Amino acid sequence: MHQCKPLFYILFIVLFSCEPLVTTFDDVEDAVLYEAKTFTTIPNPDNALIILSWNIRFGIGRLPFFGDSCGDRTVMTEKEVLDALELIAAEIDVIDPDIILFQEVDRESKRTQYIDQVQWLLDHTDMNYAAYASMWQAQTIPSDGIGRIDAGNVVMTRHEIESAERIQLPLRTDQDALTKMFYLRRNILKAKIAIPDQDSFYAVSVHATAFATDDTKQKHIDKFKEVLDEMAAAGDVFVAGGDLNSVPPGGETDYCDEDACEDDVFHTDEDGGPHLEGSYFNNFENEPNLVKHLYDTYNSAIDSAVAITAAHNTHSTSEDRFWDRKLDYIFTNKNVASGSGTTFQSAIQLSDHAPVGCAIILE
Repeated sequence: MHQCKPLFYILFIVLFSCEPLVTTFDDVEDAVLYEAKTFTTIPNPDNALIILSWNIRFGIGRLPFFGDSCGDRTVMTEKEVLDALELIAAEIDVIDPDIILFQEVDRESKRTQYIDQVQWLLDHTDMNYAAYASMWQAQTIPSDGIGRIDAGNVVMTRHEIESAERIQLPLRTDQDALTKMFYLRRNILKAKIAIPDQDSFYAVSVHATAFATDDTKQKHIDKFKEVLDEMAAAGDVFVAGGDLNSVPPGGETDYCDEDACEDDVFHTDEDGGPHLEGSYFNNFENEPNLVKHLYDTYNSAIDSAVAITAAHNTHSTSEDRFWDRKLDYIFTNKNVASGSGTTFQSAIQLSDHAPVGCAIILE
């Protein structure tokens, strides 16, 4: 049951707070930079870098959050969050990456006990630097008990981040004005990293829309490729990836039955509809091929020929069901070391997304 706060509560905050109720962003602006409290010695890259991309579901593992997995909780305990973060940090230590592209990282959010997960992960892994770009920042979300929220994308690395910028992605057009006001403002996070013997090296983290029923997802992925194309044309080196919320070319496009909660009913019309938002990847004609132009242009951690196989699925909405679709990707304009592309499916309890990794060759 929704627990919406009355309108006068919202008006009170708007009138008497020094901060805006919801944070909006410029088209391009500086990202927030972090450093670890204690620095770890940086190993020589040895002509290769280990890259990891991971949507960590704001550090709550597989707990039943109300917005997915048919859950009904909006606030986790401190112990629950710290226990999940400990497991995430342990997985990172085992994989031992040089650069991590994170999505869905919380900081100072009520739902995760106001823990700054960017700083926590820096201080509990061998990473030294991070950049953060918020996709959802508000003093309060006046429904469902969510309250204060700040969540977004992160680039984390052992090497110094020289600069970082947040690039705004288009907002959805299929929402009413009030919903849009409090809804996510997704972005591309682009960080310039000081890699030895590399003049211009960037890491890019993105999280495309999940639930849009218009063409917003296509706009997000097209903008992502546009940013990569601009870097490639400028002679920059990049690793880029994240949760694109889109299946690989040739992948299944209908997960409504798999994701349905109790008493949900779908596929009652002649064309198979209605469909569950976020579970049907064919809202418009081109959606099954949204990431094809990325595969056609750049090298990928997981080759397109095997991306649709079960061994490289990265997402499922229920902890009771193994990974059943691929939504997470890494692309680069350098060569990927042969055989290095890995989908870490053993991390099934750590998030609703599996980490994806690879090694890129620097020379």
